[in-house]
Amino acid sequence: MALEKTILTVGVILLTLSLAAIAPAAQAQDTSHCAPRERVIDRLASSYGETRRAMGLGANNAVIEVFASTDSGSWTITVTLPSGMTCLVASGHAYEAMGDVLAAPGKDV
Repeated sequence: MALEKTILTVGVILLTLSLAAIAPAAQAQDTSHCAPRERVIDRLASSYGETRRAMGLGANNAVIEVFASTDSGSWTITVTLPSGMTCLVASGHAYEAMGDVLAAPGKDV
């Protein structure tokens, strides 16, 4: 159980770091892909069966979240701005949860 929590924590940290650059772009994008967070979450759940799988804090206090459905394989990445608006950043198919263990520093896997 501790290993699973560690893997999940590392995964969220890596996701946050890799997506941190997306938050400013979401703030600058047109609002046609944005709506209040509750509305976006409800739509992802009711239309696609997606639930939150990971989250992290990005640039300018934007919350980055990954939603996915293991049944359909659909996934969506959102950015919620401090204003409460949630913007769709990316979506796709073939979602698969990964539990890769990072190699120790200096060791190749």
